[in-house]
Amino acid sequence: MNFYHKYQAEFKEYDAMAEDFIDDDKIWDQLNKAANPSKAVVRKVLAKAEGKVRLEPEEVAILIQNQDPETIDEMYALANRIKREVYGDRIVFFAPLYISNKCANNCRYCGFRRENKLVERRTLTLEEIAEEVKTMISEGQKRTVLVYGESPETGIDFICDSIRQVYRTKWGNGEIRRANINCAPLSREELAKLKEVGIGTFQVFQETYHHQTYREMHPAGTIKSHYRWRLYAQDRALDVGLDDVAIGVLFGLYDWRFEVMGLLYHTIHLEEKYNGVGPHTISFPRIEPAIGTPFAAQPKYAVSDEEFKKIVAILRLAVPYAGLILTARENPEVRREVLPVGVTQIDAGTRIGVGGYRQAAGNMLPDKEQFQLGDTRSLDQVIYETCQMGNIPSFCTACYRAGRTGEDFMAVAKSSFVHNFCMPNAILTLKEYLLDFATEETKQAGEKAIAQCLDRMADDKIKNFLRQALARMEEGERDIRV
Repeated sequence: MNFYHKYQAEFKEYDAMAEDFIDDDKIWDQLNKAANPSKAVVRKVLAKAEGKVRLEPEEVAILIQNQDPETIDEMYALANRIKREVYGDRIVFFAPLYISNKCANNCRYCGFRRENKLVERRTLTLEEIAEEVKTMISEGQKRTVLVYGESPETGIDFICDSIRQVYRTKWGNGEIRRANINCAPLSREELAKLKEVGIGTFQVFQETYHHQTYREMHPAGTIKSHYRWRLYAQDRALDVGLDDVAIGVLFGLYDWRFEVMGLLYHTIHLEEKYNGVGPHTISFPRIEPAIGTPFAAQPKYAVSDEEFKKIVAILRLAVPYAGLILTARENPEVRREVLPVGVTQIDAGTRIGVGGYRQAAGNMLPDKEQFQLGDTRSLDQVIYETCQMGNIPSFCTACYRAGRTGEDFMAVAKSSFVHNFCMPNAILTLKEYLLDFATEETKQAGEKAIAQCLDRMADDKIKNFLRQALARMEEGERDIRV
């Protein structure tokens, strides 16, 4: 069977639709009407955002179109405050694990596209996956996202086997406690298998919400050319009870203003259809150069650093309870600048070459990579800097393992009480890292950050629990969580 026709029966469901929830003309009408807003209009939107409720498209359009430096600075300050009120002073850490770079698609911007002859193709065996995971664990990782190309070699049964392999691999005191999935859109039947095997978040990026650009980027005759099959990937996951889903776009394929609106409309669609359950996380990677990929070297809609910071702040204000993921595509300077305006998750110690954790500490495997990384620092270096910035690095997986997902997670997140879970668990997982993996310099920075966080805590019951738990960890106990 031709690989393109694998989901032909499922395609009919979406081909029969008169329209989808992305209306290109409506989005541009809203953006055009919001052009050059006054300070008073912008501040009215910011006043609503202070309530930590999702903003409406017309309101987000105003923030997007705002060019006034004074109110943009106010927007940054509010985004920082809302992030801290909702999620606390912690940053969640993870690292991606690339399982395969074989792909049947031919996306113009991607180093993994099938026509790129400069990429060495490989799919990790289960034994190789175990070795990669051991290396990750030995460096202190506890959360991962598994990344697969769209290929007959990486079908649902292989994906499920690879997830099981990740979870059963141990090293010393360490283990991977949460494996999220970034793979091609799947059918409901396939997604039900993912639920059974126990994944964390199911992550599919639309790449671009603009219909015409999507067609131009994804050649006909490939599975990825079907816009709606991808657009409704999260719907199918939620339909089968996979209630932790994530969305994102690749900024640089089309006008960033339109793409931010697309992310908002996707969020609204999910919340309206699934009883308030929107995306657990939103990702906003920028296109980066890739070997053998001329399109990625000079994208027409490249996003500047200033625009990128604005994007992150707007997303934080627009969807205050969603996690925002800042990846190691960005260089350290950009990450330092953008982190305070609303980011909740970052990757560090990342290698994106297939087999890269064992082979390349500096992630220098260009013939096996999808794109070039901007931040190749070690996990320990980034942990140290995060502590120095006044944040608590977190490897927490407690909500997922305790069943606080979907409606339960959204109810907690939207009530601004996530930090009552997140901060204690962040401290406990940081302590694990300091005891088992950190350099002496990072251990000192981490212990200072923990002490400062405890001093700021107002709840004596939580504070006493943490002090007792930290003492137990000093004696060798691990995996203590709220």
